[in-house]
Amino acid sequence: MQSQAVEQLEDFFRQLQVEKRASEHTLKNYRRDIRHLVHYCDQQAIRNWADLQQSDMRVHMADRHRQGLGSSSLQRELSALRGFFNYLLKKRLLPVNPAQQVRAPKQPRKLPRILDVDQITGLLEAGVDSLLEIRDLAMLELFYSSGLRLAELAALNLQDIDLQNRQLRVREGKGKKSRELPIGRKAAAALQNWLQVRPRLCQDGQPALFIGSRSGRRLGNRAIQLRLQRWCRQKGVPEHVHPHMLRHSFASHLLESSQDLRAVQELLGHSNISTTQIYTHLDFQHLAAVYDQTHPRAKKTCKK
Repeated sequence: MQSQAVEQLEDFFRQLQVEKRASEHTLKNYRRDIRHLVHYCDQQAIRNWADLQQSDMRVHMADRHRQGLGSSSLQRELSALRGFFNYLLKKRLLPVNPAQQVRAPKQPRKLPRILDVDQITGLLEAGVDSLLEIRDLAMLELFYSSGLRLAELAALNLQDIDLQNRQLRVREGKGKKSRELPIGRKAAAALQNWLQVRPRLCQDGQPALFIGSRSGRRLGNRAIQLRLQRWCRQKGVPEHVHPHMLRHSFASHLLESSQDLRAVQELLGHSNISTTQIYTHLDFQHLAAVYDQTHPRAKKTCKK
């Protein structure tokens, strides 16, 4: 593509970073998704963004689908491209948005996998054998107690935790939104145990709540995921457990007990209640299973 088109793309990324305050993760995803379109344009000798047609976008999306991309990945790429083209429209560098009417194929919405209460209990009451496991248990308890996302837990600072009132503050959740969350009794006890031994690993002035053993600095997302995997191996947990599964379990168990969808929405930090409603399907599955197991006429019996 022409250097002018490349510069327009870089201007868009700068606007995302400076004006929109997009996270590094978001910027990385946008760059990756739009890079595929740049490659397509180079192959088709399309040198300016204004030369892109809706038919080009359909061909490009079809190519990406043939390369193995699923519906959700295609929808994410289209979202990034629409955002870029809308930026060019506002700058009057495009007559129309060529991606506006392009749609990715729909796919059935998968229900999230959760752990039942007994599985959660086995996971969290397996016992600790080291200083690092004291830390890891505090992280696991907090995931399940407060329904935190992985990035939200990793970003927690000491000042975000109020053990006296058993609550925490997520300073920047998804969409840069903050929220206050309760901390359960078990999670508060696990956090208290961790805070007592944390100074053995901590560098002076380190604000992060969860820190690594070697650097004494904040644990990153990947390190937390690996520690959870190690916990499951060490404690003989056969299930493949990941942080979001604990968040799903938190939401499903809370909704099952309270039947308060709005409260669960607030706790999860969902901007749209339709996102939270998926847990009503999980709740119905649980009720249906109970019905099948207990109702005397739930199953047909044949007598000869």
